[in-house]
Amino acid sequence: MAQLNMTPMQRAISLARLAMGTTSPNPSVGAVLVKDGVVVGEGYTLPPGQRHAEIGALQQAGEAARGAILYTTLEPCCHFGRTPPCTRAVIAAGVKEVHFALIDPNPRVRNGGRAELEAAGIAVVAGEEAGPAAELYEGFAKHITTGLPFVSAKFAMSLDGKIAARTGDSKWVTGPDARSLVQQMRLETDAVMVGINTVLADDPQLTVRIPVAGPQNGKQPLRVVMDSRGRTPAQAKMLREPGTTLIFASNAASQAQVEALRTAGAEVIVVPGDATGRVDPASVFQELGKRGIVNLLVEGGGTLLGSLFDAGLVDKVFAFIAPVIIGGREAASPVEGCGVARMAEAWRMASARMQQVGADWLVVGYPRAGR
Repeated sequence: MAQLNMTPMQRAISLARLAMGTTSPNPSVGAVLVKDGVVVGEGYTLPPGQRHAEIGALQQAGEAARGAILYTTLEPCCHFGRTPPCTRAVIAAGVKEVHFALIDPNPRVRNGGRAELEAAGIAVVAGEEAGPAAELYEGFAKHITTGLPFVSAKFAMSLDGKIAARTGDSKWVTGPDARSLVQQMRLETDAVMVGINTVLADDPQLTVRIPVAGPQNGKQPLRVVMDSRGRTPAQAKMLREPGTTLIFASNAASQAQVEALRTAGAEVIVVPGDATGRVDPASVFQELGKRGIVNLLVEGGGTLLGSLFDAGLVDKVFAFIAPVIIGGREAASPVEGCGVARMAEAWRMASARMQQVGADWLVVGYPRAGR
């Protein structure tokens, strides 16, 4: 195989991204085997029950794996799950050195894979490209330790904080580059969630509509709708799209409405509602976690995002900001709900970063409660 135009670990990270959204509840891992400065094997995690990244790289390398260096984005597993431990395969193949970016947050593996490799006489180097790799596994780290999905809130707004005109028109706040990036985000997540108001106002498809090659080809995220009263129209676009639409309703929805949605092709789960009949997001997240949803992208609207921020259920924020002014006291905002009473209590973004996306800007950060 040819030499790389990047470091082996950077290549391993790029391989891991190729499989994101297809491996949950397992982490998406990339692996590269290098011998005498030449790549002899590559691999990435396949869907659950199939081979892990390290095994793919070893199989591709064959006998060339003996004496090679393995670069992998996550500490090799050392326990029996759906597949045998990767550590044993690495040892049997005669790999002389293993570099991994991050220690596996799984309590069944954490530092155990490293210890097993070192006990076999294999040199281990940990922490290479740890920063870029950490973002790949923030969802897995939360899910494996809590059973809950990692919740990312995404919204697009104008400079004056509006997500639509006063008439409800919202196409489009941001430009084509930002919308293309959102398509990539959908591709790499397990599920996309919206509230019923977004369904009624925009009739979204919530699908991946960009050309995709490799393991993500044909992949569609689970579509999740918070619809307490079962108001999703039976003719909604998303119900005619490939993939699955999961609607969470409360006992405020009639049995007839629930059955009509099931007949239209949706999966409907009825959960207890609060005093107003609204579905409790925390109970929904517990159900999604049980289904192996590791990464959840919440695309709005303001009512749903407001309820999540009010409950402290948002782990990460992707805020697209367009250089336009919409105005209007009745124009919708991206985050509604009750909000905070004092500025000192406002959510503040930790580890925030900003990047230009076409004519727009994207702010990414992790919300932390104010003090």
